[in-house]
Amino acid sequence: MEQIIRSNPVLLAVCGKGGVGKTSISAVAIRILAENADRRILAIDADPAVGLATALGFRGDRTVNDIRNDLIGRIEKGESENRQSLLGALDYEVLAALEERKNVAFLAIGRPEREGCYCKVNAMLRDIIESVARNFDYVVIDGEAGIEQVNRRVLSTVTHLLLVSDASSKGLKVIETIGSVAGQAVHYEKACLLLNRIRSAEEKNRLSLPPTMPLIGWIPEDDGIREADIAGRNLMEIAHCPAIEAVRAAITGFIDYK
Repeated sequence: MEQIIRSNPVLLAVCGKGGVGKTSISAVAIRILAENADRRILAIDADPAVGLATALGFRGDRTVNDIRNDLIGRIEKGESENRQSLLGALDYEVLAALEERKNVAFLAIGRPEREGCYCKVNAMLRDIIESVARNFDYVVIDGEAGIEQVNRRVLSTVTHLLLVSDASSKGLKVIETIGSVAGQAVHYEKACLLLNRIRSAEEKNRLSLPPTMPLIGWIPEDDGIREADIAGRNLMEIAHCPAIEAVRAAITGFIDYK
């Protein structure tokens, strides 16, 4: 991968309760950002299910956690390496794990790390991911429910936190909880709420939304996205539909992109 250090990449983390459509929204946001061939986008799948790979048409064969486990295996066997050579090896492994197509690169984090005190390994891998991220204009992270996992396992800070919920009270409660924790535990510049799979404006108006989380838009229930999800199709290639245009309107008002 050509090394081009960007001064201020946009780091967008998408979080929310499982099943609310985070992966589809992440994939559509990446699709929209990638429409300008001059932009370089890094897609990071931080969900153990690695659903973003399917949504974008990547394989996701080699994950950061695979790299971590290989390294821990060497350490447990007594193989010793100095920090500099270790960093060089890890950097090479992470770059080799990147899958690239046109102006989009993909990196899967994999399953949560196994038990054990390997904080230095975790910190080094996170530092390498942050270094890789600086080669891109936009980094979109499909995260687990909690933003703290993104910060611990992927990036120490994000610039934009996009919290996704459907119309369920459980989904909105998770958003409220994430919002309260994120305000104390993590670093970000902007945070907002995006509603997904909403049937009408009237339904949206009936919802009890978290008062401290600004709403930037709502995505309609869309058969095109639903059918693509059921079939496991690549969202980068499906026809334009209302959901895609709703995501476009939402992120236009949230992140600065041209």
